Amino acid sequence: MDLRVIEKGDAELTIEIAGEDHTFMNGLKGSLLETEGVAAASYDMNPEQSGGQTEPVLTIKTEDGTDPLDALQSAAERMGDELRDFADAFEAAA
Repeated sequence: MDLRVIEKGDAELTIEIAGEDHTFMNGLKGSLLETEGVAAASYDMNPEQSGGQTEPVLTIKTEDGTDPLDALQSAAERMGDELRDFADAFEAAA
């Protein structure tokens, strides 16, 4: 997975996440929307409407002084924890 920051401000972050698809991006977006201080999170992967862009581009907007990089880290960690919990539950059920 390759990450490239396109734009970073005090309350907004736009980042390209190369090599990922809707499955990963939807999970990350959902986790971001559950993160305190995140006002909005969305991604775009449509090359026809995005000037030829082929990799997903994630945009995060924060409020109340929340740093968007901190919000992204928190959401990614929570997503990882949830996936580990699922894997543990699956192992126990098998």
